[in-house]
Amino acid sequence: MGTVTLGVSIAVPEPHGSLLQERRAGFGDPAAYSIPTHVTLLPPTEVEAGRLPAVEAHLAAIAALSDPFAMRLEGTGTFRPVSPVVYVKLAEGTDGCDRLQQRIRDEAGPVPRELQFPYHPHVTVAHGIAEEAMDQAFAELAGFEAAWTCCSFALYEQGADEVWRKLCEYEFGSGRAITAVPAQGGSPVDEPSTTR
Repeated sequence: MGTVTLGVSIAVPEPHGSLLQERRAGFGDPAAYSIPTHVTLLPPTEVEAGRLPAVEAHLAAIAALSDPFAMRLEGTGTFRPVSPVVYVKLAEGTDGCDRLQQRIRDEAGPVPRELQFPYHPHVTVAHGIAEEAMDQAFAELAGFEAAWTCCSFALYEQGADEVWRKLCEYEFGSGRAITAVPAQGGSPVDEPSTTR
């Protein structure tokens, strides 16, 4: 059956998601339109295609036992010089994200995964581009703020064209799988509140 490359993330809802995606493209990041704006819970992970139902059941069970929590983005940070990334910082919601990512990657589950670096939830806005453009992203988004209530996470698959497409969204409290959602943009069950 072969393998698939999966990822799990929390979508940054509209209008914030599209705004940050447009800014990322404007800084010259060629991956901007291949990756919906998100906070990663499970980084790209290759799994046997036949294990996909087990992964989906695992995610639904985690979502069913999870409660909504506040998310707030504020300001910028960077992983340079270790990694060529500029990101918008998560000022609230880090504990909720950390709990979810630990449960998703649990060694007893279908997607056990060691991380290359310690988990640090964030929203990438520039990756692997010229240093001047990275500096521009860092400076221009320093005043960015957005807040919402996170009520779900989603499973994505990376296609042969390297575009990430949403397979399913899992609602907190019920584990209900929400399919037939747009491949790009925010979650239909997240509630945007403020931005400036």
